[in-house]
Amino acid sequence: MRFDIVTLFPDSFSSVLGSGLLGKALAKQIAEVHLVNPRDFTTDKHRKVDDEPYGGGVGMLMKPEPIFASVESLPILPRREVILMSPQGETINQPLLRELATNYDQLVVICGHYEGVDERVLNLVTREVSLGDFILTGGEIPAMALLNGVVRLLPGTVGKVESLKAESFEEGLLDFPQYTRPANFRGWKVPNVLLSGNHAEIAKWRFQQQIQRTASRRPDLLQKWQQEREQGTGDW
Repeated sequence: MRFDIVTLFPDSFSSVLGSGLLGKALAKQIAEVHLVNPRDFTTDKHRKVDDEPYGGGVGMLMKPEPIFASVESLPILPRREVILMSPQGETINQPLLRELATNYDQLVVICGHYEGVDERVLNLVTREVSLGDFILTGGEIPAMALLNGVVRLLPGTVGKVESLKAESFEEGLLDFPQYTRPANFRGWKVPNVLLSGNHAEIAKWRFQQQIQRTASRRPDLLQKWQQEREQGTGDW
């Protein structure tokens, strides 16, 4: 999969792209990331990428010309999505990441800055995406989260595919508690069922824990999960 990140601060991606599973995925060419700086597409001597908003107001807006030129300089793959990282967009969640990882060959990600982008930039955009209901100084951090979340779902990135299926949100519930050695740490003991070797009982315990944890921490998710089960087979 190809990622084209339109950003005024390409250096901010250096550490992220060279570390962990993401770095390994790029080294194995599971994905490729290209960083495009709108400042390189300006035509004035000051390389100006922002200006005051018409009608007045606080702050500056990113100008449309450098963004359009940046995106239009890119190759176009058949299955392409042009994403603007914006607090007004749909919130990133696991189904969205799965959709992007499955249905697209190219993601063009525009990182906004200042007070946002000129509204006409939306004529380029096919989807607006948000990290959450809060404001950051720019779109780079949300873009990194999107990039990381999508790449780790691509075949070959994670060694054991089964581990992706047993994570929080994959089945609509939060993940169950997990433990490793030692079995007793400062008086906190691993539940006996996990030491029993009885895989059926372990699976049952884990499912019960998922229900309890989701009810406690994210009752909204549990309600949604229950509604979906009721509308499906009803066998839960």
